[in-house]
Amino acid sequence: RLIWDSLAILEFLAETHPDAQLWPADAVARAEARSVAAEMHSGFRPLRDHCPMAILRREPQAVLPEQVDTDVRRIVQVWRGCRARYGAAGPFPVGGFRHADAMYAPVATRFRTYLPNLEPYGDDGSAQAYVDAILALPAFLAWEAGARQQTGKA
Repeated sequence: RLIWDSLAILEFLAETHPDAQLWPADAVARAEARSVAAEMHSGFRPLRDHCPMAILRREPQAVLPEQVDTDVRRIVQVWRGCRARYGAAGPFPVGGFRHADAMYAPVATRFRTYLPNLEPYGDDGSAQAYVDAILALPAFLAWEAGARQQTGKA
């Protein structure tokens, strides 16, 4: 079997591993988490184009094009809203690390690379805490180590 679309992969994994709780148990939180994941899946083209994923680089940008600025503000708004509604107990917007967070892991790397300070984009500290939490996950650290090994950068 081949499953090539990221949203289809997420749903397949959730269906085949219900014990992993990859989507929130609460129906309203689950619907919003799916919406957030879908928005990432289909949106934020200016951010993707202007700030390509470069997991090992650090290239802070003083000024962003207006469309990228709009994307960053929207992402921070989404994270803050979800965290206020469903994730008050920790840094992850819909509770523990779930599918929606996997969709935003590449955004966390982009923010670290290009936008190490999210405060000018409406962050109250929760978006930065979320980025930091993703970047500290063992799975992310293994991903980063693989990139270092692949590129020969220590």
